[in-house]
Amino acid sequence: MRKITAILFVFVLVFGMTARADEGMWLLSMIGKNYDDMKKQGFKLTPEDIYSVNQGCLKDAVVGLGKEGSPFWHFCTGEIVSDEGLMFTNHHCGYSMIQTHSTVEHDYLKDGFWAYSKSEELSNPGITASILVKIEDVTSEIEKSFTKDMTERDRTLALKKASKTIIDNAVAGTNYKAQVKDMFGGNQYFLLVYVIYQDVRLVGAPPSSMGKFGGDTDNWMWPRHTADFSMFRIYTAPDGSPAQYSKKNVPLKPKHFLPVSAKGIEDGDFAMVMGFPGTTNRYVTSYGLEEVMQVTNKLRYEIRDVKVNVLRKKMNADPKVKIQYASKYASCSNYWKYSNEQNKALAHLNTMGIKKDIESELCKWADSKGESKYRDALNALQKIYQSRRKQAEAKMYITEGLLGSELPYFAYGCRTLLMPLASKDIAEINSAVSDMRDPAAAFYKDYNPETERDLMKALFRKAYDEMEAKYYPEFFKTIQTKYKGDVEKYVDDAFSKSVFSTEAKFNAFLNKPSGSVFSKDPVLQMGNDIIDVYRKVYNEYNDLSVDLERNNRVFIEGVLAMNPSKNFAPDANSTIRLTYGNVKSYNPRDGVFYDYYTTLKGVMEKENPDSYEFIVPEKLKQLYKDKNFGNYVNKNGDVPTCFITNNDITGGNSGSPVINGNGELIGLAFDGNSEAMSGDIDFEENLQRCICLDVRYALFIIDKYANAQNLIKEMDIRR
Repeated sequence: MRKITAILFVFVLVFGMTARADEGMWLLSMIGKNYDDMKKQGFKLTPEDIYSVNQGCLKDAVVGLGKEGSPFWHFCTGEIVSDEGLMFTNHHCGYSMIQTHSTVEHDYLKDGFWAYSKSEELSNPGITASILVKIEDVTSEIEKSFTKDMTERDRTLALKKASKTIIDNAVAGTNYKAQVKDMFGGNQYFLLVYVIYQDVRLVGAPPSSMGKFGGDTDNWMWPRHTADFSMFRIYTAPDGSPAQYSKKNVPLKPKHFLPVSAKGIEDGDFAMVMGFPGTTNRYVTSYGLEEVMQVTNKLRYEIRDVKVNVLRKKMNADPKVKIQYASKYASCSNYWKYSNEQNKALAHLNTMGIKKDIESELCKWADSKGESKYRDALNALQKIYQSRRKQAEAKMYITEGLLGSELPYFAYGCRTLLMPLASKDIAEINSAVSDMRDPAAAFYKDYNPETERDLMKALFRKAYDEMEAKYYPEFFKTIQTKYKGDVEKYVDDAFSKSVFSTEAKFNAFLNKPSGSVFSKDPVLQMGNDIIDVYRKVYNEYNDLSVDLERNNRVFIEGVLAMNPSKNFAPDANSTIRLTYGNVKSYNPRDGVFYDYYTTLKGVMEKENPDSYEFIVPEKLKQLYKDKNFGNYVNKNGDVPTCFITNNDITGGNSGSPVINGNGELIGLAFDGNSEAMSGDIDFEENLQRCICLDVRYALFIIDKYANAQNLIKEMDIRR
C-alpha cells in the first residue's frame, strides 16, 4: 500500500481525495479534471464525446428511469442502443413492469416476453425516461441569497426561491424539466436540465429463471451468472416531443446511441460506467455511522427477515400469489440482504475507526488554524445523533414493521370517503366512490388476503414485542388491554370485520356505502393510528435534527478546506455521474482468487432443479449441449455471462452502461460484491467490484434463445 501520511491515508480511503481511477462518481461537466488519468487507463475519446451541449455525445444515450410524480429520483439507469430508441436496462429494473403485465395465463415472469414487432410492445403508464440536456454550476447565484446569520429555516426558504428563479429561466420556452441539486452537503449547487419522456414500452425480457438466476443466494455475490437485462423502447409524439402513451407516438430519434461491442474484454481493459447512482454517504461522521449500523441496518434486516420468510412461504404455495408478490418480494429482499452484508463489511474494514481518525485529524488541523467551528460542528453532531436514538429506532419499527403490510395504509388512503359519507350528499358520495374504484382495482390486483393477514400478524408481533411502548399506535393499546397481548387474535378479528379485507367486500361496500360502517372499520382505524404515531415520531425526530444539516455542511466544508488541491467527488444524489476504471480480477481473502469473468458453463454447474433460484430452462440447456452459441463466444469458445470491474457504483446505477475506451457498450452494471458492501460509506480500493452482465450473453439470449432477429438487426453490433 502507498506510503503516505496518516491523515491523507484515512481521507483517501473514505473521501476519495485522489483521482484514483477506481473511485469517484464524477459530474460529467467536470470530467476534464480526470481526462489525463482516463487516457492513461485506455480511454480513446475526448471529454466532449462524453458531455457536450452542442453535439450528440455519450450522455445523450444514458437514461434515468423514474416515475411520474418523482421523475428526478431515478430508480435505475438504461442506455439507448439504436436510432429508434431501443434501450437496455437490468431485468430487476424492469421487474415490476414485467410483473404488472403477467397473469397466470400469460406469466411473463416465468416464460419471458419478446416483442417481434413494435405493435407487440407493452406500455407502462407512470414510468419516465430522463435524458440530461445540460448541467451548470450555479453556486455563486444561489449563495447571493444567503446571509451569514440566517437561520437554517430561512436559508432553506432562500434556497427554494433562488432555485425556482434559476429553473424557470432555464426551461422557459422549452419542454424541458430542471432541478437545482446541492453537492458536498450544501457547499456547492448545480442546475440540471432534462428532457423527460413519458411513453416507455416493454420490448423484451428473458425468463426470471435466467434474469434472476441465483436469487437471494447469489445476490451481492461474485461469481455471478445472471442474465440481468430487459429491453424497452422510448416513444415520443410525432414531432419528437415528450408525450403520454398514444398509438400515434413514434420511436425516439436519439441524439446518440451506443454501438454494442461483441469483440470481448480482457483483464485490465478500460471500463467506465455512466448512470444515475442513488445515494452515498461517504462524508458521514462516526456518529452518523453508528446510527446507520446499530439502528437503520440492524432493524431493517431484522424486521424484513420476518417479512421475507412470510412471503417465501406464501409465494411457494400458490402460483398466483407468486406473481402478485414477486415485485414486492424482490424490493424487500434486496435491501434485507444488503443491510446485513453492509454491516459485516463495515465492521470487517474498521470503518468506524477510520471515521474517528478523520475527525481527530480534522480537529487538530482546525485548532492549528484557529477554526473552532469545525470542532464545534462535530460536537453538535454527536449530541444530535445521541438525542434522537429512540426516535430513530421507533421510525424503523413504524416504516418497516407497522407499514410492512400494505392494507392499513391503503385503508388510510381511502379516508377521503369520510367527509362525503358524513355529509350524506348523494352526489358527493357517488363522486367519491367513483374516484375510489380505479385505485382499489389496482391495489387488489396484487393483493392476497391470507398473505396480508399473515404479514400483519408477524410484523405487528415483531413491533409489539420490541418497540418502545411510548411509541405504540393506539390500537396496540387495545391489544394490550382487551386482547391481553394476543396480536394474532386481534388481527383475525379485524380482518373478519373490515370492509378492506377482501376485494369482494370492499366492492360490496362501494356499491352500498355506509358512513357508520366505514368510520368504525378496524383496518381503517389501524391506518389512522399508524399514521398518527408516524407523524408524532417524525416530528420529534425532525425537531431533534434541526441543526444536523448545518453542522454536516460545516464539517464537509472543513474536509474540503483541509485539502484544497484535491479532486473531490460529491456524494451520489440520483444525478448522472461517470466512474472509470478497469476490468479487474481480485483476491477477496487469503488463498482465494476470483477471475474477472464467468461463462455459460457455470450456469450449468449451478443448476439445481430442487431450488427455484437455480432452475435452468430446457431450451438454454439444449443450446449449451448443441454448442449453438453463434458469434457470442470468448477466445475459449465459451459464452461469457458476467464480468467484474473496479468501477464505483451504488443503487440507481443498476442497468447502467459499461462502456469501453471506444465508447461502445460492453455490459450492464447490476450489482456490487459482498466483501465491499461498505462502499456507500467507505470505498474499499482493493475489494470494491462492480458486477456486470456481459452484453454478449444478452445478445446470445436475444438471438439464439428468443430468436428476436428484429432486435439483433436494429442494433449496431461491432465484432
